[in-house]
Amino acid sequence: MQYLISFLEGIITFLSPCLLPMLPIYISYFAGGGERTIRKTLTNALGFVLGFTLVFTAMGALAGTVGSFLTKYQTWVNIICGGIVVFFGLNYMGVLKFNLFRGMAGSVKTGSMGFFSAVLFGIVFSIGWTPCVGTFLGSALMLASQQGHVLEGMMMLLCYSLGLGIPFLISAVLIDQLKGAFNWIKRHYTVINLVCGILLVIVGLLMATGMLGKFLAILS
Repeated sequence: MQYLISFLEGIITFLSPCLLPMLPIYISYFAGGGERTIRKTLTNALGFVLGFTLVFTAMGALAGTVGSFLTKYQTWVNIICGGIVVFFGLNYMGVLKFNLFRGMAGSVKTGSMGFFSAVLFGIVFSIGWTPCVGTFLGSALMLASQQGHVLEGMMMLLCYSLGLGIPFLISAVLIDQLKGAFNWIKRHYTVINLVCGILLVIVGLLMATGMLGKFLAILS
């Protein structure tokens, strides 16, 4: 069940106000700046997703490693991790206002792109846009650190990357057909951010009190 939470956090990251509006630019970049073909766009989108998946999964391994050394301090790990996630949630709701997680402005120049340059772009994206995706990426990393195992930490962030990557791949193929849905999401960002922030606060409180594992066991 914790893997499902990470997957959903990836999807919500994709829908965030600093990522979704940039999607047409990314799709144009994947297409190489010329006439868009499904094969070329999808191939480059796959490379992009692979790039940020490699980085995020490595971060999950690190979080799992750190967590494994802190298992004897599990209570404090729960409190600290839960508190950080609650902070993320309050910031996402706008209760707290820290620009650290508001993303960055800018555009991406279109041009010739191949699979391997798309992988590199994905790696750069995962590093450069960490402030933008930081809220839910941070939550996924906190969950990974609680697992206390490298492999589980990697799996948590792999699920997060899939949640972020699958919508990218779908959008690369169906960008024209999905414009209406994206516009609806943009118009309702206030409600979406509020709901997502509340969910983060709930997850954080469950983590801090040590109840998350029991809750997930009930749902499993």
